[in-house]
Amino acid sequence: MSLRVEGLKIYYRTLYGDVKAVDDVSFTVDDGEIMGIAGESGCGKSTLGNGIMRLDGRMRKVGGTVELDGVELPIGDDRAMDRLRYKELSIIPQYAMSALNPTRRIRTITRDLLKTKKVRYSAEIEEFRRRLDLVGLDEKVLRQYPIELSGGMKQRIVMVISTLLNPSLLIADEITSALDVSTQRAVGEMIIEFRDRGYVKSVMVITHDLSILAQISTTILVMYAGKLAEKASADTIINAPLHPYTQLLISSLPEVGVRYEDRVLSGIVGTPPSLLDPPEGCRFHDRCPFAFERCHEEPPFDEVAPGHFVACWLRSKSSVSADAAAAAPVADGGEG
Repeated sequence: MSLRVEGLKIYYRTLYGDVKAVDDVSFTVDDGEIMGIAGESGCGKSTLGNGIMRLDGRMRKVGGTVELDGVELPIGDDRAMDRLRYKELSIIPQYAMSALNPTRRIRTITRDLLKTKKVRYSAEIEEFRRRLDLVGLDEKVLRQYPIELSGGMKQRIVMVISTLLNPSLLIADEITSALDVSTQRAVGEMIIEFRDRGYVKSVMVITHDLSILAQISTTILVMYAGKLAEKASADTIINAPLHPYTQLLISSLPEVGVRYEDRVLSGIVGTPPSLLDPPEGCRFHDRCPFAFERCHEEPPFDEVAPGHFVACWLRSKSSVSADAAAAAPVADGGEG
């Protein structure tokens, strides 16, 4: 087992109260697994990733535990977490292309990071060069400043630096944003290559782009308004989603070869709720076209099939009758 998250609650402190960005979340990531985390902006994806790394001082751990390889992470203690970052777990941050200090050469940035981890640069330089070659970069980039590199090159540099110490878990946050389609595919393939070569044991890929997750993920976890909506294999989430929110996300994606005249993309009506004062029950019920009275109670995150978890009363084993479950909605291309 690589990562186990149990009942995790991470709130942001504001002048108006706590923003419940991650609210009672539980899941696991196995060794060798590439788990995608999907959902709209503001649903808690990045907060979940950053919270596991403990990178934002505004965050407050309210409850729950996070274990990595059987050892509980002290995510409420920034100093204790600093000893583990980049060694036991690492992150490719959102807007990674802006993560490199523009006034420092790449080799200096790398040397400074290794120094903070009490690792000698000379001991890692040969491995660094090998990994640069693996991602298609010449070692001359070590002498260059970030401004001299393209967006794709900077993204690959950050990937190499983030995994240089072979962390058990890699959190990749919006790694393909602002990249062209061919570079997105290349970066996704590099994530798989790093996993296959043992540079990382497991990966969490955070993105709003389900098409990327369909290509590289083994499983997909869908979040909505700080809660988990659905988790299953990537193939199941893409082709046979059960939660109405997941179905609407999938049906909002354009299909290659399908003309506008043949199918109009309608999207999802409304906007996610404020997490300062989230609604009771299922947080999607105000936007769900299939909501009914019991949706004002919070549904359990049930395992409805082996490895397939859903938080929806229409699918819950402990709720409605078989007739009601059979009448649950099915999006275009999905199966109920």
